[in-house]
Amino acid sequence: MTLHRIGLIVPSSNTTMETELPEMFRWRGAETGETFTWHSARAQMSNVTPEELDRMVKASDVAARSLADAPIEVIAYACLVAVMCRGAGAHCTVRDQLEAALVDGPRQVPIISSAGALVDTLSALNAKRIALVTPYMRPLAEQVSDYLDGEGFAISELVALEVSDNVKVGQLDPTGLIDIAKGLDTTDVDAVVLSACVQMPSLPVVQTVEDALGVPVITAATATARSILLALGLDPRVPNAGRALAGDLVAVTT
Repeated sequence: MTLHRIGLIVPSSNTTMETELPEMFRWRGAETGETFTWHSARAQMSNVTPEELDRMVKASDVAARSLADAPIEVIAYACLVAVMCRGAGAHCTVRDQLEAALVDGPRQVPIISSAGALVDTLSALNAKRIALVTPYMRPLAEQVSDYLDGEGFAISELVALEVSDNVKVGQLDPTGLIDIAKGLDTTDVDAVVLSACVQMPSLPVVQTVEDALGVPVITAATATARSILLALGLDPRVPNAGRALAGDLVAVTT
């Protein structure tokens, strides 16, 4: 039996990543015999506002150092909007910040972020034109859209559900995304980002929506899972989790 230990930095109000990521890795482990354990550190964030997101990023150095005390192999920074609202290239600068925080620690491990994972997965898909679904208030949703535009992806359509309370985001019914996806114009769209948020539940419907739309459907969670697997040196394959985890995309990292 192969055992891998994975560290997560999550907003204090997050519940979804500690549900969806282990579920995907259980699906994988059922086929491969691998075992994955999850070890979380929390950074304070209750409402999805620029001020709280900024405080969360600044507090994350401590979270990274505490995780690195354990024998983990990778740390995933699991808050997409906290990174993207910091401006162009922030997924690289935040990664560098957290890696620097580990320099004097007992171990230096790869850092990945949900923001960087989404960029890398879209690049691996060679997606040029994407539709984007977010739970954020419109101004933050537009910052995420602008960030992805700055990375070379044209946003064909942006959905903002305008839920600011992060606990309530985690309580959204993922089946509601099916009707939202049906309402998207996917003409000439290369991919649909069904949940550009690690807290908005989506895993139960990713494969269903992808099969219905006939275009790749990815989420912040499936992209993060892909980057974690790559950081572990494993093929990025999870059954029934959409195109990002089909295992045959060329590895792209930034």
